[in-house]
Amino acid sequence: MKKVLDLQASITSLQSMLEDLLVATADGFLHLIHWDGMTNGRKAINLCTVPFSVDLQSSRAGSLMGFEDVYIRDMEYCATLDGFAVVFNDGRVGFITPMSSRFTAEQLHGVWAQDVVDGTCVAVNNKYRLMAFGCANGSVQVYTIDTTTGAMQFSHKLELTPKQYPDIWNKTGPVKLIRWSPDSCVVMVTWECGGLSLWSVFGAQLICTLGGDFAYQSDGAKKDPLKIRSMTWGSEGYHLWVIDGSSSSNMKPERNANNEAQHFGILQFQFIKSALTVNPCMSNQEQVLLQGEDRLYLNCGDAAQTQSPRNTLAHSEHNHTRERGPFSDGSLDSQGLSTLLGHRHWHVVQIHSTYLESNWPIRFSAIDKLGQNVAVVGKFGFAHYSLLTKKWKLFGNITQEQTMMVTGGLAWWNDFIVLACYNLNDHQEELRIYLRTSNLDNAFAHITKVQANTLLLSVFRDIVILFRADCSICLYSIERRSEGLNPTASIQILQEVSMSRYIPHPFLVVSVTLTSVRTETGITLKMPQQACEAESIMLNLAGQLIMLQRDRSGPQIRDKDNNPNQRKHLPFCAPVVLAQSVENVWTTCRINKQKRHLLEALWLSCGGAGMKVWLPLFPRDHRKPHSFLSRRIMLPFHINIYPLAVLFEDALVLGAVNDTVLYDCLYTQTSAREHLEVLFPFSIVERTSQIYLHHILRQLLVRNLGEQALLLAHSCATLPYFPHVLELMLHEVLEEEATSREPIPDPLLPTVAKFITEFPLFLQTVVHCARKTEYALWNYLFAAVGNPKDLFEECLMAQDLDTAASYLIILQNMEVPAVSRQHATLLFNTALEQGKWDLCRHMIRFLKAIGSGETETPPATPTTQEPSSSSGFEFFRHRSISLSQSAENLHSKFNLTKTLSMPSGPSGKRWSKDSDCAENMYIDMMLWRHARRLLEEIKLKDLGCFAAQLGFELIGWLCKERARAARVEDFVCALKKLHKDFLWPFPVIPASSINSPFKNGKYKTAVGEQLLKSQSTDTFVNMEMDTGISNTPRSRSWLGTISSSQREIDTVSSHGPHMQDAFLSPLLSKGDECSIGSATDLTETSSMVDGDWTMVDENFSSLSLTQSELEQLSLELASKGPHKSQVQLRYLLHIFMEAGCLDWCVVIGLILRESSVINQVFSIMQSSDIDGEICQNIKTGLDAVDKWASTDCPGYKPFLSIIKPQIQKLNEIVEEQVQPEAFQPVNPSKVPEQANPRAEESRTSSSHGTNPQSDAGSSNASRHEEDKAKAEDEDSFQEGSYDCVVS
Repeated sequence: MKKVLDLQASITSLQSMLEDLLVATADGFLHLIHWDGMTNGRKAINLCTVPFSVDLQSSRAGSLMGFEDVYIRDMEYCATLDGFAVVFNDGRVGFITPMSSRFTAEQLHGVWAQDVVDGTCVAVNNKYRLMAFGCANGSVQVYTIDTTTGAMQFSHKLELTPKQYPDIWNKTGPVKLIRWSPDSCVVMVTWECGGLSLWSVFGAQLICTLGGDFAYQSDGAKKDPLKIRSMTWGSEGYHLWVIDGSSSSNMKPERNANNEAQHFGILQFQFIKSALTVNPCMSNQEQVLLQGEDRLYLNCGDAAQTQSPRNTLAHSEHNHTRERGPFSDGSLDSQGLSTLLGHRHWHVVQIHSTYLESNWPIRFSAIDKLGQNVAVVGKFGFAHYSLLTKKWKLFGNITQEQTMMVTGGLAWWNDFIVLACYNLNDHQEELRIYLRTSNLDNAFAHITKVQANTLLLSVFRDIVILFRADCSICLYSIERRSEGLNPTASIQILQEVSMSRYIPHPFLVVSVTLTSVRTETGITLKMPQQACEAESIMLNLAGQLIMLQRDRSGPQIRDKDNNPNQRKHLPFCAPVVLAQSVENVWTTCRINKQKRHLLEALWLSCGGAGMKVWLPLFPRDHRKPHSFLSRRIMLPFHINIYPLAVLFEDALVLGAVNDTVLYDCLYTQTSAREHLEVLFPFSIVERTSQIYLHHILRQLLVRNLGEQALLLAHSCATLPYFPHVLELMLHEVLEEEATSREPIPDPLLPTVAKFITEFPLFLQTVVHCARKTEYALWNYLFAAVGNPKDLFEECLMAQDLDTAASYLIILQNMEVPAVSRQHATLLFNTALEQGKWDLCRHMIRFLKAIGSGETETPPATPTTQEPSSSSGFEFFRHRSISLSQSAENLHSKFNLTKTLSMPSGPSGKRWSKDSDCAENMYIDMMLWRHARRLLEEIKLKDLGCFAAQLGFELIGWLCKERARAARVEDFVCALKKLHKDFLWPFPVIPASSINSPFKNGKYKTAVGEQLLKSQSTDTFVNMEMDTGISNTPRSRSWLGTISSSQREIDTVSSHGPHMQDAFLSPLLSKGDECSIGSATDLTETSSMVDGDWTMVDENFSSLSLTQSELEQLSLELASKGPHKSQVQLRYLLHIFMEAGCLDWCVVIGLILRESSVINQVFSIMQSSDIDGEICQNIKTGLDAVDKWASTDCPGYKPFLSIIKPQIQKLNEIVEEQVQPEAFQPVNPSKVPEQANPRAEESRTSSSHGTNPQSDAGSSNASRHEEDKAKAEDEDSFQEGSYDCVVS
């Protein structure tokens, strides 16, 4: 100890100031003490003698403070401002600076911060020249010094807002401590009442422990916030060391004196930070890279996915598609997007322990453009890691590692690592380039000596830019050389630019980068090749963004053959300040003609003020722009996350956020003092992203730049979240304007509405926005976008029924019930026509709700249609539903979501049985009308779907309509239509039967020749569908593999799953249409799979089938339709039989070619009093079919000859009927009565079905069951009843 000094008053603050020690005492004196012994004595300056004023210009008048009892409570020296920030005991704050190098009272003067009267503490940020003053109201006021007047200029404020922290706002107590991190990028603030908060330089809040999981336990009880006595940052800002002061506050004073030391705990909080804070050259990357003391967090997905053979090549030419990072070919944006967004988890890279042992902690890190390699720098040397091979590369020679110290950061250039370092052996600054693929050794490095200490380094295309300690900027060109085994890179100096006139201190430069951004965009139109070149230098000087552009005013050098680098030597213009309070800058060197707005823009992060974009404005259609129009515009916008990377083409900002997970601590309240960590939840870092496009579009519209907004929006219209962008923009403008208390003379909402109409998604955007907004704002919205009735009609015209359903909910709340019923009816009918059953069910419920007054539950808008809802009868899923079940009961089977809706006034009171019945009647009428139309158009398949999906009482309705709509007018037409609808092939005459004697000689020869010809061909010969002759191909080569026992079989059910999928493709591909295709589709599909049957040919020899058996089997296979169609036809047959529609039963019996069905129909006709008209109709129909079969479809002749006896009986019945009997009333109830037991029987049996048949792919059951089902079916036909058993 050299000496003890007695200053005769208590010391309030100590500050080291270069070679002096500055001490403030409570008696109002400042003592200046020299470190080098005490020989020079000491100076004591009385604060009362120091002149203070608002700025330096008026201070020369010498207005003194004039207070006797004022002393300095807290002070901190700021080297870059050359003075010290002070807080006085009366709460005023100021800045005291010496006027010359000598430090005396006459040479000192001070400036006030006029607005602060409750200052408590101060902290200084040297890099950004900021002074942060803590105040008694809990906020932190941040000031800087105005360089022209010397006054204290307010920069921004750090405060908790009542919006974010309603319960803690204004209750924090005074600010206790403020601490800037070692890299000057963040500041930690704590209050008297406890709590920690972390803020970025310009006021973006990153963490606060007074809200959320920090403040509350998992059971909702409020925790005591952590009170902090003292805190300081650890090395590189990875740790915050804290002395906890809350433990002793509850104890009695006497115990305080004795045991105080025991009860203070030292806490250490760990942090990770963005690589941008220390290595700002990372800002032209699209990856988020966070670094901790011993690990890295990356946001890129699996590196192996992003690699392509082209990407692994090193390249030096301007090949922009290859430079696009994860977008391997530059062709697909979305692939890179998914890679960069990836999943929520980070890719964590643990740094190699051998490197960390001697070089902890990590100081710099960088990732290459493809996100496949990372390099890290610790205390000495560096190491790099490949995410593909998962291997580290370290220096083989430890001496080489320990003699280099990286000073200016590092960057990747293709396969090379570029870094600025200091060589400790030679005491020399160097620029080094190492190849990634070679061993890490100085022998493989290209080393260039540099004059001055390098502070910052950045790479732009093939240029390296250095910022040095002498305030000069140096540009080097970098070139790849392939010499010997390992390629090397060589460096040449291009240009030096001295900035010492503009930069007061080199330490103030935060980042320096080259960009292709320039103000005169007209150049790109005249000389597009110049757009690729480095045009300007962007320099962040203590938060001020300064741009130096190339000076093109002089004579342009045209002759390129003299020196290719000639144009690069253009001088730079004087610097221009673009923006204030800038934390980070992002720019890209890629070019994409479709998205020029986004790629040629400059993105700035401005802390609490949000983000800014300097957007280029392009003349439309390449017209020559007027000279007075600006070429660029700076647009500010707010985002909710802290930006760490910008995805330029994808209009996304990526970030990271501190998230917390509560764990229930096992400690009791009393023992919690020993376990300070229970005060904190488990903190994790989450990845976040946010779209910003709607902010930019809105800013352009506000500034009347709608044409530019349209160009920008059209360039991004392919983005998957573009509809969401439009919706967000509409929603934000609506919320602001509709809730504004001030009158808005020029509202933006009509402009935004007109803008959105330029896009096809206009109708969806409006309705989605309305559904997410409260009802009170709807009138304002629709006043701007148009009447919802008109929009509803537009949806119907555009066939967008789901959106129309959403508009219906709006109409229900805004119009009287009659209007919504009218529109609902329109939509219901359209949905019925299109077979959108899900929507139909909702509409039935909606119409009933309007009638019954149950208007609180309008229809949910179905977001997705049921898959293949009409390709098969969905009711095979619920085959046990009784067919007479009403539509209401069916609704319990469907999960209907309640949606936002308002009760529609007095109409809600109408709750009466009458209105209920009327409503049901109204709905039934519509359903009947639709069913009648389907029957008249012979759309049986659609009728089945319709009845099944909507629970329509088909049997009851058919009973009523038996003599009207349910009559078959034209049997031949009905037969053809069913063949087409159910993909059922027309019957074929087997080749062997051609030689047998046939009644019709003329027919025999013609058709026989055709069939014999087709037998020899290799592929299907598809005749016209009307002729109905479709032939089986090469039956001997592939049908021989099927055993003779398999009689009735689905065409593909016995083969592998591959055949099955291929065969069923017409069903699946046209699943949403009601008619699935024609009969010719079926044969075409069979011919498609025909080539694949050869794989089972080797078994052919082991199966012995006779010619006749083969032909019989081939005939059966060719004449059956898909298994699913068969099930559906049998079901319809059952329904028609129940309802007594015998003519339809005959038609289906003909298609299935089952004489038992025809027998059953005729036996019913004989046994009961059937209307003579029906018998006559059936007779006429069968005659017509016979005639048609003779001329057009001979395949039906064999079956018609089988049922000839029945037809003759029918003729007798018709002749027997006496004419007057036709006019006597028949008893229609008899048939349903007879049918009823059968219906019940079939329901019970069908409810035991093995497999839901609605899915065509899984409809094949085992052979045994099928045979059994076949036998049961045939038995039941003979007995005259029909069981709907489907295997």
